[in-house]
Amino acid sequence: MKKVLVINGSQKFMHSKGSLNIHITQFSEDYLKNHPDTEVKVTNIDLGYDIQEEVEKFVWADVIIYHTPIWWFSIPFAFKKYLDEILTNGEGKIYNSDGRHRVDPKLNYGTGGLLKGKEYILTTSWNAPEEAFTLKNEFFEEQSVDAGPMFGFHKMNQFIGLSGAFSYHFYDVMKDPHIEENLAEYKELLDSYFGKEG
Repeated sequence: MKKVLVINGSQKFMHSKGSLNIHITQFSEDYLKNHPDTEVKVTNIDLGYDIQEEVEKFVWADVIIYHTPIWWFSIPFAFKKYLDEILTNGEGKIYNSDGRHRVDPKLNYGTGGLLKGKEYILTTSWNAPEEAFTLKNEFFEEQSVDAGPMFGFHKMNQFIGLSGAFSYHFYDVMKDPHIEENLAEYKELLDSYFGKEG
């Protein structure tokens, strides 16, 4: 039985209503609730949260699934605030230190996480088309989402001891959306990771 924490990092702000990531989060929740080998908890940060309860959810989970839109090449500010609050208050439970020791303080930075043996999944949603990342002379200069804009997010998870299971990115969601096709592909990854039902 895998214990899974699903986090919806979207928020309502100006023209954004967060509807796509609400939908993706609900998709994940429904998938996991119908899967015989998972137990699921969900946090929608835009609805509010208790910091210590969220710390305990991080400790409880075997797998954390993050769903986030990308605003100005980063995560929304409420999601960043959530992570700052939960991870900082998780000292001694989520991480112990930055991993270095006085004996050789220049080495082993980033090895003090306490969530080793656990994993995370990341989905992002973009206005940018996939070709902006893959084609020469396009905006992201052939840097993938994971190696480029989300590199720091992946390192944050490594810092607290989590290993990456997989990422999935929803591209061009404003001008040329293919959401049902994307969700089908995402489900295939979930099936591969959690095992197909039946």
